[in-house]
Amino acid sequence: MDRLSACLGPQITDPDEEAFVVFAQDLPSHNLGFVDAKATDVELTVGGRDLVIHQSPGLLTSSRKEGTTGAVVWQVTPRVAQWLSVESNFLFASGLLDSTSHVLELGCGVAGVVALVLAPQVASYIATDQEYVLKHLRQNIADNAGRGKGKRANITVRPLDWETSSVAALYTDLGLVDEGIGAIVCCDCIYNESLIAPLVDTCVDICHLAPAEKPTVCIFAQQLRSFDVFEAWLAAFHAAFETWRVPDSLLTADLKEGSGFVVHIGMLRSQT
Repeated sequence: MDRLSACLGPQITDPDEEAFVVFAQDLPSHNLGFVDAKATDVELTVGGRDLVIHQSPGLLTSSRKEGTTGAVVWQVTPRVAQWLSVESNFLFASGLLDSTSHVLELGCGVAGVVALVLAPQVASYIATDQEYVLKHLRQNIADNAGRGKGKRANITVRPLDWETSSVAALYTDLGLVDEGIGAIVCCDCIYNESLIAPLVDTCVDICHLAPAEKPTVCIFAQQLRSFDVFEAWLAAFHAAFETWRVPDSLLTADLKEGSGFVVHIGMLRSQT
């Protein structure tokens, strides 16, 4: 907690005020936020690596009730991957993350961009989402792991439904009961108010399993679209987590104020 405060400054004390301040800035139009919703392949250069990401535009436009948003690459994903790959990123510079850390991504979608870029810097990266995106995700990780330097072996793909899956069972399956997760990464998962409670609850469950001496850091990055949805998420997240907004001085240019994106960091509140 002290290291986060030293890096990020004062915590957010009033989530309603924070939501107002965030949305008071001029927000550019990114449409819905797709990189390219119609292409079956998207070429990206992130963290010095050339990636070719296979998408499923047909699935995106389907009517499956379980959701389709994970079927394509969203603009926030390569931005966050690039930010995390920078050597001066405060999470690594401060020792909050290092080569022994285990990182878990929620709602990763088909791309696997953050996993591919961040995995070489950590002990393991667990990419999770609903079952319907995992075939494409595994293909993208397999096809891109050999592009540039990287460690495919330490990227694990697992299904995780925020409403029905057992986080404890996932921990046991991964052999992380004694080690815990160093960081949770969540990119642009907050678009529907009905998902806010299960998403925050999943984060709480993961953080409860971390050793007391190595608490889990939550990294939430999102495109600013709906004030109401953002405000509802921030209120729910802030109730369970000490919360900071990452200042511009610690962000890459395409995540700074005026970009239309914002990054928040959270650490589970003390239960004592």
